[in-house]
Amino acid sequence: MKISNSDRAQVLVQALPYIQTHKGKTVVVKYGGNAMINEDLKAAVMSDIVLMQLVGIHVVLVHGGGPEISSMLKKIGKESRFVQGMRYTDAETVDVVQMVLAGKVNKALVQFLARQGGRAIGLCGLDGGMLTVDKMQSEEDLEFVGQITSVNPSVITDVTRAGYVPVIATVGAGEDGTVYNINADVAASRIAAELGAEKLILMTDIRGLLRDKDNEDTLISQVNVSDVIRLKNEGIIGGGMIPKIDCCVEAVRRGVPRAHIIDGRTPHSILIELFSDEGIGTMFY
Repeated sequence: MKISNSDRAQVLVQALPYIQTHKGKTVVVKYGGNAMINEDLKAAVMSDIVLMQLVGIHVVLVHGGGPEISSMLKKIGKESRFVQGMRYTDAETVDVVQMVLAGKVNKALVQFLARQGGRAIGLCGLDGGMLTVDKMQSEEDLEFVGQITSVNPSVITDVTRAGYVPVIATVGAGEDGTVYNINADVAASRIAAELGAEKLILMTDIRGLLRDKDNEDTLISQVNVSDVIRLKNEGIIGGGMIPKIDCCVEAVRRGVPRAHIIDGRTPHSILIELFSDEGIGTMFY
């Protein structure tokens, strides 16, 4: 689609108040889903992050890498297994998770950002003792899946102050040095809270919270976190949305003013959320 120079100027003028509002603030983006495996969507996300960085927003990119992990496990003849949406992670799997997330996926994202003109440094929860974890307690033993007990944000803030985007892979360690796999939504939520972020943005493969899960036209654009229990009881929040929404609620209750679930299938969805009146997806406040 071709647009006139006048229209381009108008878009920039309309975005100016939002740029001014967010300049100097921290925005934590959890990157995953189709936006991570579709090359066109990946390019759009990376260009969004570079633009945000250029206008003075401190972007922190937290990523998963489920498809890459599953692919590597398949190559070594190991089947992926999930329990209530969490990857069962035995000793062999946690080695693969660390290798794929903190190695291949993390460094590929850093390189992609550099190709788009951005400045990024790859990190994981092991660096600088960023994420300290305990073994997750659950009905079924998930082995090396961790729950975060503390976040040391200093390594992240050092990177952002130096003018780089921290790209964070979600593995962490216990007090005894044992490495654990961490859910990326949970990690992004805790990191956002510890950084005093202005926003937490979770990218997923659905428009947001839907009143009718089978009808994307029933998007609920705003939710007060005090209404979440009622929406769960009514069955509006259920299934795979529960853990994502719980992460948004946790972030808001820990002091993040706004948390968003947005559709990563929509190109430039981050910019639409940040720099427009309408926004996109569901905002929790």
